[in-house]
Amino acid sequence: MTAHTLFYIFISIIILEFLWDSFLEFLNAQHYADPIPQELEGVFNSKEYLKSQAYKKENYHFSLISSLFSLIATLGYFFYDGFAWLDQWVRSFTDNTSLQSMLFIGILLLANSLISLPFSYYHTFVIEEKFGFNKSTQRTFWLDLLKGLMLSLVLGGIILWAVLWFYTKTGDSFWLYTWVLIGVFSIFINLFYSTLIVPLFNKQTPLEDGKLKDAIEAFAKKTGFKLHNIFVIDGSKRSTKANAYFAGFGPKKRIVLYDTLIKDLDTNEIVAVLAHEVGHYQKKHTLLNLILSLANTGITLYILSLFINSKLLAAALGVDTPSFHIGSIAFGILYSPLSELTGVLMNFLSRKFEYQADAYAKTNYNASLLITALKKLSKNALSNLTPHPLYVFMHYSHPTLLQRIKKLQDQ
Repeated sequence: MTAHTLFYIFISIIILEFLWDSFLEFLNAQHYADPIPQELEGVFNSKEYLKSQAYKKENYHFSLISSLFSLIATLGYFFYDGFAWLDQWVRSFTDNTSLQSMLFIGILLLANSLISLPFSYYHTFVIEEKFGFNKSTQRTFWLDLLKGLMLSLVLGGIILWAVLWFYTKTGDSFWLYTWVLIGVFSIFINLFYSTLIVPLFNKQTPLEDGKLKDAIEAFAKKTGFKLHNIFVIDGSKRSTKANAYFAGFGPKKRIVLYDTLIKDLDTNEIVAVLAHEVGHYQKKHTLLNLILSLANTGITLYILSLFINSKLLAAALGVDTPSFHIGSIAFGILYSPLSELTGVLMNFLSRKFEYQADAYAKTNYNASLLITALKKLSKNALSNLTPHPLYVFMHYSHPTLLQRIKKLQDQ
């Protein structure tokens, strides 16, 4: 195979992925106005259903334009030897190969952030604002952006530097040391994300004494679940959409409830949602996801180590001298179809986990209350009640509302 042929394989992968994603979005859009299934009647009234359709259509058109712009920018970078130009520049800047790779990757990520910034701003302050979701101020938006960039620079920079150090010292065996590093970092983040990362963006306060806390503690006592950390997060500073999540392991575990969730649902419905989250913990879904993610990372890193020094891959991007950063970019493109397949499998498993967590809530609390809670959350988020099955299979990490209700209503 020649470098010229491989270059057009890269281009074909990029275009085919765009066409496939666009086809799935198109299929999904054709079902926006489908009649609401009988099980979901009452989620929207006629006015609200029209509003939900308008919201979905606007997001669909926006996504199509932004992804098309991204495709054109990417193809332009390929056809005008952007990788070769940037590689030459970082080599002229320094002779240190690790610093070359850090500069190369850092500049690409910064450029991608700058390109996506106008789209992110428009989505937040035009689309989300138009449909009443946005509560973010200009100050919050720009501070979030700055904090995110700084966090990526610090954490990403440290991890990338360590990976490049492994690569310099151990050659093709770098993948094993990198795998261990990512494993340690993933466990650390799972344990301390809520206490170290979240406070940079949101305020978390212990749930106040009262009816809700009493109901949650009664449920925890009934199920033998040791729960001491229940926090409320100020999600309303950015959006009206509600959520709840479980974080950590062992003594570090905590339940986090969005203040919007407390506003939208009554006490018993919140406990039903909480029972679902406890179900994830009791079924060890967080741990299983972590193990599977690390296994996938290890396999990916090992395959990367086989291609990282390929002269053919470098030549396909117009670069004469192989390097860590060029090899990583080329491999990422070639590996993307397999990565897509892995994502589909992980989504399939995630949907299974959601059913199991729902079943736990049904057995240990109340199925009807969980159903009413899910309906309210879907209504307030203007969710798509009639997605295309293929789109669900490819992209949904959760079953559809209809699928969850049918399972919960099964005897």
